[in-house]
Amino acid sequence: MGRHGLSPLTKCMTAIRMLAYGISADCIDEYLKIGESTAIECMKNFAAGVIQVFGEEYLRKPTQADVDLLLAVAEARDFPGMLGSNDYIYWKWKNCPTRWKCTFAKGIYRVPTIIL
Repeated sequence: MGRHGLSPLTKCMTAIRMLAYGISADCIDEYLKIGESTAIECMKNFAAGVIQVFGEEYLRKPTQADVDLLLAVAEARDFPGMLGSNDYIYWKWKNCPTRWKCTFAKGIYRVPTIIL
């Protein structure tokens, strides 16, 4: 047909945009002109590549040395004994712009909040 396929850069950008913005594969079509099934395939290949390159070092169970380091860092930041992180907290947004108040006033609080 004489048509060129998608470049590797476009395929990587597809997966990174899906991860960064938390959007589905069908949303990519409008911006990058790539079909939903192709976007899903790009994401699968990108994830497999990340696992292949970084899996041995970062996707493993922590060793005792890793745990000791995490505990030392947490203690230095005034969170002794904390291995992970807090899930999130709601922070009242005092100076929320008026046009955004309905967007950020969710949950049990009736005032605009930001999730930290």
